[in-house]
Amino acid sequence: MKQRCDWCAGDELYQRYHDREWGVPVHDDRQLFEFLLLEGAQAGLSWITILRKREGYRHAFHAFDPERVARMTDTELETLRENPDIIRNRRKIQAARQNARAFLEVQARHGSFADYLWDFVDGTPIQNHWKSLAEVPASTALSERLSRDLRRQGFSFVGPTIVYAHMQATGMVNDHLVQCFRHAECAQLA
Repeated sequence: MKQRCDWCAGDELYQRYHDREWGVPVHDDRQLFEFLLLEGAQAGLSWITILRKREGYRHAFHAFDPERVARMTDTELETLRENPDIIRNRRKIQAARQNARAFLEVQARHGSFADYLWDFVDGTPIQNHWKSLAEVPASTALSERLSRDLRRQGFSFVGPTIVYAHMQATGMVNDHLVQCFRHAECAQLA
């Protein structure tokens, strides 16, 4: 039986996400936007809650197309507050449009959002070697620096903890525990 990080135990959806996505380096702008939108929605909630609503988000936010999300009207956003397939928090819904607009500005200035983001780790994932979940930080000095920069550029719901979760999800850091079978696999993807 494969050994996994403890946090994904007991839920098949969580385990699939852990085994296939979490910690895999992402360089596709739309996928990076998806994780940015989802991580912001997660603020104060569990990640499994967001994973269960992921398809609802995909439908509500135009398959995570930042250009289409940036053009959403106030009326469209307000209508989403009635959608049970997403988190119906007004500030989080409005942040999706605000972040889409900021995302497009970063793309225009840097060529791609991926170029901008990956520059914070010099283009190479940070390889951590944690032995227990207790060792894994909620945020780091780097996530604090990236968070400040994102906020400076107009993003919201991008605090250091959310940003660190985004970095973990998109493979900027490999935070699989060393005994987890995915630690070595993700390290080889660097």
